[in-house]
Amino acid sequence: MLLHRIAVAVSSIATLVAGAQTSQQPITADAPLRWWKGNIHTHTFWSDGNDFPEMVAEWYADHGYNFLALSDHNIMSQGRRWIPLTAVNERSRGAAWPKYVERFGPHWIETRGSEDDGTLEIRLQPLSEFRSLVEERGRFIMIPAEEITATSGDRRTIHMNATNLVELITPSTGDRVEDVIRGNMHQATEQAERLGRPILVHVNHPNFVWGVTAEELANVVEERFFEVFNGHGSVNNLGDERRASTEEIWDIVNTIRIAGLKAEPMWGIGTDDSHTYHGFSPSSPQGRAWTMVRARHLTPESLIEAMEAGDHYASTGVTLESITFDGSRLAIRIAHAPGERYTT
Repeated sequence: MLLHRIAVAVSSIATLVAGAQTSQQPITADAPLRWWKGNIHTHTFWSDGNDFPEMVAEWYADHGYNFLALSDHNIMSQGRRWIPLTAVNERSRGAAWPKYVERFGPHWIETRGSEDDGTLEIRLQPLSEFRSLVEERGRFIMIPAEEITATSGDRRTIHMNATNLVELITPSTGDRVEDVIRGNMHQATEQAERLGRPILVHVNHPNFVWGVTAEELANVVEERFFEVFNGHGSVNNLGDERRASTEEIWDIVNTIRIAGLKAEPMWGIGTDDSHTYHGFSPSSPQGRAWTMVRARHLTPESLIEAMEAGDHYASTGVTLESITFDGSRLAIRIAHAPGERYTT
């Protein structure tokens, strides 16, 4: 059983509000604060995932999530892109195509070529075309995103997610890890200011091939978010005998920032980083980690504003009933699940 753990980040006195807005309820001027569940690190056939984007999005919509960002590597789900059926079958072990045909049918799916001679290709639907199939006001939204995948001068791998993009970001390079992070953040900031929209940037799985150290994260004080838990099986969340776990990294980063640099702390978020969807690989299944965000409205702007204010927590299973902070003491109340025990 997956160990239930949480990482809390709050900046104001908060009480969780039960209930959910639905499409039948009006959006009022005095909408209450409530918690929204989401995943902002997700992959599909647009890069190295093994399912179609509509299928992935519908799973999250059907499993209690309120927002989802598809963040494929160095690409956004825009424009016309085709994938050979041979590649679909190879990556999904023959599972994805029949499920897709059964769920969405020939009137939605676009193909060219022939299955008989091995030339069949399927058009990958862009977000702009399929989002209306899954989105529902006050219940579930899609947010455009990209996983910016770059390499530093010393050949270390740095991945960063940019959420609520309009335009693709071409990865910035640099001799140092800090230069790569800053360069990509600069591109996102420029796009946000030019287009007048908030864009959230976070550093992904710092222990993936040991790409980013705590000290490097701490020094890029303009970066406020990183994945304290990533659901992929190859990202070394727990560290090893010589390297810090991601939770220890969080402690080191914020010790350096608060005590040494007199800088704002870094927030931890939780993501799936899901790639596989058909049960044959345990490396990155859906539903392993998520971020809860406290906001009044289910919009990208409200969610990002709340996260930048610290009104969010990451979880791999625990749900909080309440959070209070009196200026010196943080108190949480955990929603009890039958058969589970909790240590806080």
